[in-house]
Amino acid sequence: MPRTALTREEVLDAATALVKQHGPQALTMRKLAAELGTAVTSIYWHVGNRESLLDALVERTVQEMGAIRPVGRTPAERVVSVARRLRRELRDRPHLIAMVHERGLTERMFLPAQQALVHEVHAAGLRGARAAEAVRAVQVQVVGFVLVERNRERSPVQSPGESELWDATTAEHDPALARALARALARPADPEKLFAASVRALVASLLAP
Repeated sequence: MPRTALTREEVLDAATALVKQHGPQALTMRKLAAELGTAVTSIYWHVGNRESLLDALVERTVQEMGAIRPVGRTPAERVVSVARRLRRELRDRPHLIAMVHERGLTERMFLPAQQALVHEVHAAGLRGARAAEAVRAVQVQVVGFVLVERNRERSPVQSPGESELWDATTAEHDPALARALARALARPADPEKLFAASVRALVASLLAP
């Protein structure tokens, strides 16, 4: 008999935590049962086999990504809020997002965020091709930024580093620019701050009359 205190949501919560931390390859029914302190048969009772469990995690991820809601006083602020939230969600669950992609559900996953963006660019007065261009540009900015972040995190240490490469010659004889870039690149970048600045600039340009 299944353990009556265990719920399907608890099983999915535990499975989600395992996948987030170690990837889908680490998710076994035995490991999940051990995490929950229950029998493997109880896991099967609540979610079916491993493939059914993975499908449930994918569906849950799609639904959670669809829960992104704009905040802010102006259309521009609300567009930026969607972009920032979307980036954080993509950053927080790379393994789950990869599973969504492998099952061909990426476009469905992005649809609610795109619809939120459509609503805001309409509120800003954009229609037709300009509205479509704005929605696509914001989505590409988010996804591209996340991919660059992930790539930099995985890349080996570079020698010489970026900060060592900038001098007056590299900067086209602008020593002040070279010094500023060298100082900025020598410090670990704040990706959230950099993303916010870039997406605000993009949105301001896209929504300009």
